[in-house]
Amino acid sequence: MNGCTERVYNGLIKENPTFVLMLGMCPTLAVTTSAVNGVGMGLSTTVVLVLSNMLISMLRKIIPDSVRMPAFIVVVASFVTIVQFLLEGFVPSLYDALGLYIPLIVVNCIILGRAESYASKNPVVLSIFDGIGMGLGFTVGLTAIGLVRELIGSGKIFGYQLLPLADTATGQAGYVPVTIFILAPGAFLVLAGLTALQNKVKLRAARKGKKVTEASGCGEGCASCGGCNGKVFPTGNEKE
Repeated sequence: MNGCTERVYNGLIKENPTFVLMLGMCPTLAVTTSAVNGVGMGLSTTVVLVLSNMLISMLRKIIPDSVRMPAFIVVVASFVTIVQFLLEGFVPSLYDALGLYIPLIVVNCIILGRAESYASKNPVVLSIFDGIGMGLGFTVGLTAIGLVRELIGSGKIFGYQLLPLADTATGQAGYVPVTIFILAPGAFLVLAGLTALQNKVKLRAARKGKKVTEASGCGEGCASCGGCNGKVFPTGNEKE
């Protein structure tokens, strides 16, 4: 597996920001009331990730260490503003649905974390693919949560009525939506359920003797990150 492919695989599977690293939980839980919102937020974040990783990697030898975090925020904020204007101009319905969470991409710990731990220390091409991998992993996570919440909460998928609803007026039988899943508590329930499902799959693979990544990252804040670069850290549960 070459370096570029490894970066994409890392973001999608090994260090998926939603289900493995548990980063960016604020937009993950807030905007995933539908699959369309999840795709929109995920792709918006992916564009900012790729562009900010590229520019920060290009400027990594120029930006002084003493001001690197403010510089990263300025770079990210510039691209977020561009994305915000484009969404407002060309996809106003999605812009209205995502609302405040679009400008909050500026302080998304996924973007700042990758800028600090990877883009500022690696070549441009690898940084671009790292942004693609992490962005796609974030998009997959948000879309999966949005799909489950939308299907159970309203019987729809991407806005299309998949399950015919019951009609109490005529007595017609049909699906009765569980509305809690499109409310705030539903986001926590679905996230927990999908994470548990992923852990179950990993556990089965480990029992079959397959190599499974137990944990990734240092578990500290992004600002103090020294750069994990895909290394696996012990969890404390290893056999002696």
